[in-house]
Amino acid sequence: MTTLICGSLAFDSIATFPGRFADQILPEKLHILNVSFLVPSLRREFGGCAGNIAYNLAALGAQAIVVAAVGSDGAQYVERLRSWGLPTPCVRIVEGAFTAQAFIMTDLDNNQITAFHPGAMQSAHEIDVPERSDLALAIVAPDGREAMLRHAAQLAAAGVPFIFDPGQGLPMFDGAELRGFIEQATWVALNDYEAEMLCERTGLTLQALSRSHLRGVVVTLGADGCDLWQDGVRTHVPGLAATQVVDPTGCGDAFRSALLYGLERGWPLERCARLGNRLGALKIACRGGQNHVLDRTIADA
Repeated sequence: MTTLICGSLAFDSIATFPGRFADQILPEKLHILNVSFLVPSLRREFGGCAGNIAYNLAALGAQAIVVAAVGSDGAQYVERLRSWGLPTPCVRIVEGAFTAQAFIMTDLDNNQITAFHPGAMQSAHEIDVPERSDLALAIVAPDGREAMLRHAAQLAAAGVPFIFDPGQGLPMFDGAELRGFIEQATWVALNDYEAEMLCERTGLTLQALSRSHLRGVVVTLGADGCDLWQDGVRTHVPGLAATQVVDPTGCGDAFRSALLYGLERGWPLERCARLGNRLGALKIACRGGQNHVLDRTIADA
């Protein structure tokens, strides 16, 4: 069976600020904010939520298809996906546009400030979810606004269970739109900040969400692990200590790949989350979202 990944393919320009953002920003002067951060190190990585999730799933030995758009500078990324053994009929190259690009700055506390240029991602809604009988499940990850709406609707119409993962795209949608996503989804995955925003915009609590048709609501908590909400009950799954903390970029995507991997195999949600915590701890010890090395036996631990 195959997992469908709807989301962004992007290039990440990642800089490290050797200080703390909080020490550079005056809270009482936010209305006239004007700051500059000196970043001695800078690197460019392959990224984007769909790309990062696909990397982890391929490393675990899973079959996956990416639905995404890249720009005229994205041919190398398409070849990268193929090198992992992933078919790319649903990856469109949009001539005259740049591949989506994220400019990410991380401080010593692993706080991040990100600027994002969507580029070709804004055309992702022109790609339809493929009609395949072997689709086990899918994820609607951060992507162009219209693409997320369209792909969620197409998956629901096709009866393909999917994870709704709004991520940094959550602010693009109002309460009614977010409730629409939830009604179509099978699971919802967010970090703790996104969970608070989702609840505020929809007027629903995590407990109430988990008592609906959803099979689970997953809230990641960074180093503290995650909370699982099922049938109104919260279960905490503790995090794992990383060998070192180098770069949080892509940790959430690594976690979500574990959810997809386990759910496709019929695992209980808690087992999926434990694998997600292991992958997150492994990824954070490496720079970039696609440079950590996975031993497939990690899924058997």
